[in-house]
Amino acid sequence: MDPHNVTVAQVMSRTLVVVEDDESPLLAWEIMRRAGIHHLPVVDKHGCLRGVVTREDLTAHWSGGPIEQSRMQIHALLADRRCPHTTPGTPLANAAAAMIDAGVDAIGVLGEDRKLMGMMTVTDVLRVVAGRITEDKEPPKLMTGMFRLVPVLPSHAPVG
Repeated sequence: MDPHNVTVAQVMSRTLVVVEDDESPLLAWEIMRRAGIHHLPVVDKHGCLRGVVTREDLTAHWSGGPIEQSRMQIHALLADRRCPHTTPGTPLANAAAAMIDAGVDAIGVLGEDRKLMGMMTVTDVLRVVAGRITEDKEPPKLMTGMFRLVPVLPSHAPVG
Protein backbone atom coordinates (compact mmCIF):
# COMPACT_ATOMS: atom_id res chain seq x y z
CA MET A 1 0.00 0.00 0.00
CA ASP A 2 1.35 3.41 -0.99
CA PRO A 3 1.87 5.50 2.19
CA HIS A 4 0.78 8.61 0.27
CA ASN A 5 -2.71 7.15 -0.19
CA VAL A 6 -3.23 6.05 3.42
CA THR A 7 -5.53 7.84 5.84
CA VAL A 8 -5.37 7.94 9.62
CA ALA A 9 -8.49 5.72 9.81
CA GLN A 10 -6.59 2.91 8.08
CA VAL A 11 -3.77 2.78 10.64
CA MET A 12 -5.06 4.14 13.97
CA SER A 13 -5.56 2.00 17.03
CA ARG A 14 -9.27 1.73 17.78
CA THR A 15 -9.24 -0.14 21.08
CA LEU A 16 -7.79 2.21 23.65
CA VAL A 17 -7.13 2.17 27.33
CA VAL A 18 -7.87 5.66 28.64
CA VAL A 19 -7.99 7.44 31.96
CA GLU A 20 -10.42 10.15 33.02
CA ASP A 21 -8.92 13.52 33.87
CA ASP A 22 -9.86 13.39 37.55
CA GLU A 23 -7.96 10.14 38.19
CA SER A 24 -4.60 10.08 39.91
CA PRO A 25 -1.12 9.76 38.40
CA LEU A 26 -0.77 6.63 40.54
CA LEU A 27 -3.74 5.02 38.78
CA ALA A 28 -2.48 6.20 35.38
CA TRP A 29 0.90 4.59 36.05
CA GLU A 30 -0.70 1.32 37.13
CA ILE A 31 -3.00 1.25 34.08
CA MET A 32 -0.05 1.84 31.75
CA ARG A 33 2.03 -0.81 33.51
CA ARG A 34 -0.68 -3.46 33.41
CA ALA A 35 -1.74 -2.70 29.84
CA GLY A 36 1.86 -2.51 28.62
CA ILE A 37 1.31 0.83 26.91
CA HIS A 38 3.48 3.94 26.61
CA HIS A 39 0.79 6.52 25.76
CA LEU A 40 -2.34 7.03 27.84
CA PRO A 41 -5.11 9.27 26.48
CA VAL A 42 -6.75 11.44 29.13
CA VAL A 43 -10.45 12.13 28.53
CA ASP A 44 -13.15 14.05 30.33
CA LYS A 45 -16.40 12.48 31.54
CA HIS A 46 -17.86 12.83 28.03
CA GLY A 47 -15.01 11.06 26.24
CA CYS A 48 -13.46 14.25 24.85
CA LEU A 49 -9.67 14.23 24.63
CA ARG A 50 -7.85 16.39 27.18
CA GLY A 51 -4.35 15.19 26.30
CA VAL A 52 -2.01 12.22 26.19
CA VAL A 53 0.42 11.32 28.97
CA THR A 54 3.46 9.13 28.57
CA ARG A 55 5.46 7.12 31.06
CA GLU A 56 8.11 9.83 30.80
CA ASP A 57 5.54 12.50 31.73
CA LEU A 58 4.57 10.57 34.84
CA THR A 59 8.12 9.92 35.99
CA ALA A 60 9.19 13.52 35.32
CA HIS A 61 6.38 14.85 37.55
CA TRP A 62 6.56 12.15 40.21
CA SER A 63 7.24 13.52 43.67
CA GLY A 64 6.51 11.98 47.01
CA GLY A 65 5.14 8.54 47.52
CA PRO A 66 1.90 6.71 46.74
CA ILE A 67 -0.14 8.90 49.08
CA GLU A 68 0.86 12.12 47.31
CA GLN A 69 0.38 10.57 43.88
CA SER A 70 -3.08 9.25 44.77
CA ARG A 71 -4.22 12.72 45.92
CA MET A 72 -3.25 14.49 42.69
CA GLN A 73 -5.32 14.50 39.52
CA ILE A 74 -3.83 13.62 36.15
CA HIS A 75 -5.23 16.74 34.47
CA ALA A 76 -2.65 18.78 36.43
CA LEU A 77 0.05 17.27 34.19
CA LEU A 78 -1.77 18.55 31.10
CA ALA A 79 -2.34 22.15 32.23
CA ASP A 80 0.27 23.88 30.07
CA ARG A 81 0.33 21.50 27.13
CA ARG A 82 -1.09 21.63 23.66
CA CYS A 83 -3.31 18.75 22.69
CA PRO A 84 -2.55 17.93 19.06
CA HIS A 85 -5.16 15.78 17.36
CA THR A 86 -6.32 14.70 13.95
CA THR A 87 -9.36 13.17 12.26
CA PRO A 88 -9.86 9.75 10.64
CA GLY A 89 -9.96 11.11 7.08
CA THR A 90 -6.69 13.01 7.38
CA PRO A 91 -3.93 11.76 5.08
CA LEU A 92 -1.24 9.89 7.01
CA ALA A 93 1.47 12.32 5.83
CA ASN A 94 -0.45 15.32 7.23
CA ALA A 95 -1.01 13.62 10.61
CA ALA A 96 2.66 12.60 10.77
CA ALA A 97 3.66 16.21 10.02
CA ALA A 98 1.38 17.41 12.84
CA MET A 99 3.09 14.97 15.21
CA ILE A 100 6.53 16.22 14.17
CA ASP A 101 5.48 19.88 14.51
CA ALA A 102 4.07 19.24 18.00
CA GLY A 103 7.06 17.16 19.07
CA VAL A 104 4.94 14.15 20.03
CA ASP A 105 5.01 10.49 19.07
CA ALA A 106 1.29 9.87 19.47
CA ILE A 107 -1.76 11.83 18.41
CA GLY A 108 -5.43 11.49 19.30
CA VAL A 109 -7.97 10.87 16.55
CA LEU A 110 -11.26 12.68 17.07
CA GLY A 111 -14.64 11.97 15.49
CA GLU A 112 -17.13 14.53 14.23
CA ASP A 113 -18.51 14.87 17.75
CA ARG A 114 -14.97 15.83 18.95
CA LYS A 115 -14.79 12.65 21.03
CA LEU A 116 -11.75 10.40 21.07
CA MET A 117 -12.11 7.49 18.68
CA GLY A 118 -8.54 6.35 18.18
CA MET A 119 -4.82 6.99 18.50
CA MET A 120 -2.07 7.07 15.97
CA THR A 121 1.51 6.50 17.13
CA VAL A 122 4.91 6.47 15.50
CA THR A 123 4.66 2.67 15.53
CA ASP A 124 1.51 2.89 13.37
CA VAL A 125 3.37 5.06 10.86
CA LEU A 126 6.28 2.62 10.80
CA ARG A 127 3.89 -0.27 10.11
CA VAL A 128 2.72 1.50 6.97
CA VAL A 129 6.28 2.17 5.81
CA ALA A 130 7.18 -1.48 6.49
CA GLY A 131 4.15 -2.69 4.53
CA ARG A 132 2.53 -4.25 7.59
CA ILE A 133 -0.74 -2.37 7.57
CA THR A 134 -3.69 -4.32 8.93
CA GLU A 135 -6.74 -2.15 8.60
CA ASP A 136 -9.11 -2.54 11.53
CA LYS A 137 -12.80 -2.08 10.73
CA GLU A 138 -14.02 -2.52 14.31
CA PRO A 139 -15.83 0.40 15.93
CA PRO A 140 -13.77 2.45 18.39
CA LYS A 141 -13.71 1.14 21.95
CA LEU A 142 -12.45 3.09 24.95
CA MET A 143 -11.72 1.29 28.19
CA THR A 144 -11.43 3.44 31.29
CA GLY A 145 -10.10 2.46 34.69
CA MET A 146 -12.93 0.76 36.53
CA PHE A 147 -11.30 1.06 39.91
CA ARG A 148 -9.32 3.45 42.07
CA LEU A 149 -6.02 2.77 43.76
CA VAL A 150 -6.04 3.95 47.34
CA PRO A 151 -2.92 3.35 49.38
CA VAL A 152 -3.46 1.39 52.55
CA LEU A 153 -0.87 2.19 55.13
CA PRO A 154 0.02 -0.23 57.89
CA SER A 155 -1.34 0.70 61.26
CA HIS A 156 1.28 1.35 63.86
CA ALA A 157 0.75 -1.18 66.61
CA PRO A 158 1.84 -0.09 70.04
CA VAL A 159 5.27 -1.32 70.90
CA GLY A 160 5.31 -3.11 74.14
